[in-house]
Amino acid sequence: MALVSATEMLKKARAGHYAVGAFNINNMEWTKAILLAAEEAKSPVMLGVSEGAGKYMCGFKTVTAMVKEIHDYLGITVPVALHLDHGSYDGAKACIEAGFTSVMFDGSHYDFEENMEKSKEIIEFAHARGISVECEVGGIGGEEDGVTSMGEVADPNECEKIAALGVDFLAAGIGNIHGKYPANWAGLNFDVLGKIQEVTNGLPLVLHGGSGIPADQIAKAISLGVSKINVNTELQLEFAAATRKYIEAGKDNEGKGYDPRKLLAPGAEAIKAKVIAMMTEFGSKDKA
Repeated sequence: MALVSATEMLKKARAGHYAVGAFNINNMEWTKAILLAAEEAKSPVMLGVSEGAGKYMCGFKTVTAMVKEIHDYLGITVPVALHLDHGSYDGAKACIEAGFTSVMFDGSHYDFEENMEKSKEIIEFAHARGISVECEVGGIGGEEDGVTSMGEVADPNECEKIAALGVDFLAAGIGNIHGKYPANWAGLNFDVLGKIQEVTNGLPLVLHGGSGIPADQIAKAISLGVSKINVNTELQLEFAAATRKYIEAGKDNEGKGYDPRKLLAPGAEAIKAKVIAMMTEFGSKDKA
């Protein structure tokens, strides 16, 4: 099965009251672990790539080639979308031309009229090529690839206007943040999420900053139309903890434990296990 647009998988998730995980990849280990997890869980999946990670992996064309080859080599049968996360206008166009099957244009840092204008152009450019588009209204707290936000809560009226452009799924700030959640975090704003759900007429909604949100809040968000949940920090923490445990136990000094294939294996296995657990929590397991 070839890589696919995210449109159909998220429409099915919206209708079926579950969410598809969009797990960020950083290298070959991340890609392989997440794809193997999706296949084992029989879950659709989105592989997220930030512009910074794209540069780290030597460009969007390299990422596309790597993902396609790993996907085919492993014989993956579940739906997989390769998605640009928090893309700029130029970045979104570059990813479309590089073979990504889905892109996010994050125009939330522009004034709303400019966000509308640029979103419309990206949607038209992508849809002409069969590629799904995500846009953003409001702000996701924290910092992602140099874009900083205080976590502005989205205006439902602006969400309605962006939805009317024909966007495939919409990210709206509802108090969620990137990175670790602080102890004094107030939680998700479900009143605003409910209003956004009402005015966007069944459009799949996106929850960024999915790492560390309590399960009951995840479940409630899904019940209010969230059909895609982004995860990055949680997998990085799992990878770091498993790698640290391996090294502190001295396993890298046993035999050829320093071989990167052995050194990176515990972290990759930890990622796979966490992804399967999150797919189960999001309700996408056995939905492929």
